[in-house]
Amino acid sequence: MRPMLALSAAIDRLNEKIGYICNLLVLLACLVSAGNAMIRYAFSYSSNGWLEAQWYMFAILVMFGASYTFKRNEHVRVEIMYLMLSERGQLWLDLIGTLFFLIPSCLLLAYLSWPFFYQAYVVSETSGNAGGLIRWPIKFVIPSGFVMLALQGVSEVIKRIAALQGYVTIDAKYERPTQ
Repeated sequence: MRPMLALSAAIDRLNEKIGYICNLLVLLACLVSAGNAMIRYAFSYSSNGWLEAQWYMFAILVMFGASYTFKRNEHVRVEIMYLMLSERGQLWLDLIGTLFFLIPSCLLLAYLSWPFFYQAYVVSETSGNAGGLIRWPIKFVIPSGFVMLALQGVSEVIKRIAALQGYVTIDAKYERPTQ
């Protein structure tokens, strides 16, 4: 179990670093948005490239932020059954849901989105807007984001199995968000 927990820790570290980058992208996207607005109103100048850069940053946040959010146990879940289960039952539900639903779904979506990226890469697709950006890098974010979410799923499965066998104690408690 020790090598598997080491793999889980490595995946967690990778997603922590990705999460840090995503946090920086939030700030950068806000700065780009504010700068675009100021330049547009002050100098009557606009750039499609900067507008698309904002969209790209948002897409990266969504696709890679999912694995980071999953790692931090702050993802959306069906809590009707979950909150009625014991801690061990919650671990089992997490394990089964991740193993049989999340990981296969993510891998299928990564597989299905690969041709979408690859075609854009082969033809060096660029935006149809004047001054727009190349498209294949952002299309690569789709399959890679799903792969990262699947990898985090593998990490969570390892941790749940280890917790169920008594090797580790994890805090998998879900707290309902206050609104």
